[in-house]
Amino acid sequence: MPDQNTTSPLPPHSQARPDVVAVINAKAGGGHAEELAARISTEFARHGRHARVHLAASGEDMLATARQAVRDRVPVVAVGGGDGSINAVASTLLADAQCQSALGVLPLGTLNHFAKDLNIPLTLEGAIANIATGRRLRVDSAEVNGVAFINNSSLGLYPDIVREREKQQARLGRGKWLAFTWAAMGALRRYPFLRVRLSIDGQEHWRRTPFVFIGNNPYLMSGLDIGKRSSLTEGCLSLYVCHHTGRWGLLRLALHALFGRLRQAHDFDMLTATDIHIETHKRRMRVATDGEVQLMQTPLSYRIRPASLEVIVPQAPASAATTASPPTGGLLDKLWGES
Repeated sequence: MPDQNTTSPLPPHSQARPDVVAVINAKAGGGHAEELAARISTEFARHGRHARVHLAASGEDMLATARQAVRDRVPVVAVGGGDGSINAVASTLLADAQCQSALGVLPLGTLNHFAKDLNIPLTLEGAIANIATGRRLRVDSAEVNGVAFINNSSLGLYPDIVREREKQQARLGRGKWLAFTWAAMGALRRYPFLRVRLSIDGQEHWRRTPFVFIGNNPYLMSGLDIGKRSSLTEGCLSLYVCHHTGRWGLLRLALHALFGRLRQAHDFDMLTATDIHIETHKRRMRVATDGEVQLMQTPLSYRIRPASLEVIVPQAPASAATTASPPTGGLLDKLWGES
């Protein structure tokens, strides 16, 4: 029986395996999800691709659709949403050792870090054209205690802020950014520290820090492109950890980030590794992966997974005229993430 959430009517050849299964959050499109789904299907057809668009009613529905598409060996599994949704579907592809599907990205979020770092067009039409005409590229992914992520993971301030933000949204009905602002102010007032032991390439480092940030591949730390990755194929994790510093020190660090001068910040360590082991006195702690927060058992074991995910990217680097977009806050945006 056809899925009730799948757009209809489908083209006459709909019973054949589609070229693309596109899974979209049913809440996307500002209340016009059906229209958005029809637009996506029509746009793929314009490029000669048979796309089956599924409006997912929940996160589990989204993952179940992606898993079925992988089992059916659909050539491309596309996801429409923010970095959190993209990471969730990417994790489904990564979980299947026999996966033959490539990830297609329809950047419908606010920040769209993954799409930007791969030079994927940010307009819907451009992103669909990229999936139809682009090339397959194997990029790295990373994981912490077996949980995959494609952008970054963090400990300390950020997971606490997200937890408080969600409480304020649920209890007080505040919008995402207003709730985030209040949550961030509260976290800075409490200013919690982590005491962590970092084991990196056989060497141990003790730090008392408000946050630890681990990226899938290195982030640029100078100039206007601060917080952007120039490559997702270098086969390494990047680690950024703030030293023991007070609130003013953290503000100074934020200003360095804002003006593209993090390499001049003396209270900030940056290094790369393939494996990072983090121990703390806490038996469990909140860990953020691509904007999603969950409670994990310690110690935390991070590792890079080189060339583990196949993504559809542009055939050649697009010109600056078509890919350039205003800076969006760089590393600070990365730390605050997107669900």
